[in-house]
Amino acid sequence: MKHLVESIQEKFPTFEDALINSINTNALLKNIKNEEVLIHTGQNIRSSVLVLTGLLKVYREDEDGNEFFMYYIQPGEACALTMICVMKQETSKLLVKGVADSEILLIPLMCMETWMAEYKTWYKFVIETYKARFEDLLLTVDQIAFRNMDERIEFYLKKHQHVLQSNLIPITHQEIANELNSSREVISRLMKKMAERGKIKIHRNNVELLF
Repeated sequence: MKHLVESIQEKFPTFEDALINSINTNALLKNIKNEEVLIHTGQNIRSSVLVLTGLLKVYREDEDGNEFFMYYIQPGEACALTMICVMKQETSKLLVKGVADSEILLIPLMCMETWMAEYKTWYKFVIETYKARFEDLLLTVDQIAFRNMDERIEFYLKKHQHVLQSNLIPITHQEIANELNSSREVISRLMKKMAERGKIKIHRNNVELLF
């Protein structure tokens, strides 16, 4: 489809023409709704994921179903989790869901293996995807290990600000608590202090960043 080829060219401009044609031929285009779960913890992964439009969010889930936010997957990016699980034929260790209506491409295992050998642009893209996600995880570990909760909240909000390209973050105190593995009471108290220091404004169901 011409529309799909143009979308791939726009979102993945480093891909060579032959690779884009192969993606167009072999990938499955799928629509994900806001809040729809794409990958469950423990699910068998049979395809890697490329994001064309929208936004996906990746979580680590504990045995009780509590979710800890890890990172976003934006248009022009791939899910490193699915790449690793597909190549090693393992089940998912993370939860992935849409936080906006999204268009994604599902890449089958046989294509990934072939493309790694045939297309330098795909090989480089996969390596850069692994590197970017590893750096994301290092930042997350640093925040957990070395920062106070108020610093973690600020880092968390800045990450959302950067990805959403907006100072107005549509999120509640309870959602922040869930994603930082804390309590609503702790988050509300610290957010109130941030508001008093002029760093944020707290609105109903969203937070406005002033830094």
